[in-house]
Amino acid sequence: MPENHLFEYAVIRIVPRVEREEFLNVGVILYCKQQRFLETIFTLDESRIYALYPETDIASFKAYLCAFQHICQGQAAGGPISALDMASRFRWLTATRSSILQCSKVHPGLTTDARSTLERLQQHLVL
Repeated sequence: MPENHLFEYAVIRIVPRVEREEFLNVGVILYCKQQRFLETIFTLDESRIYALYPETDIASFKAYLCAFQHICQGQAAGGPISALDMASRFRWLTATRSSILQCSKVHPGLTTDARSTLERLQQHLVL
């Protein structure tokens, strides 16, 4: 029987107008220490975003989400945060902030396969 490992995840949200506190779930970030896994997955549904706020700059959101991916993967394109260990990168990405890209509170769970869990959470919470 495969062993269960503790994982943590947060939902990534686009907040076009921070002062209104309206948001759309666009992705998930998942960290599992035992599986050495830190990844994010996102889906931008432009029609839903424009319905919430027609003046949205989609290109800016894509750039921010790509930066999240670079940091998760530890790529130099993610800047100095990318050089931190996985746990520190996850904590930095999921820290509470008042910006147009935010994360939900962090939630725990158990998994035998972090990648499939990430995809399942994306399907259930975003799509």
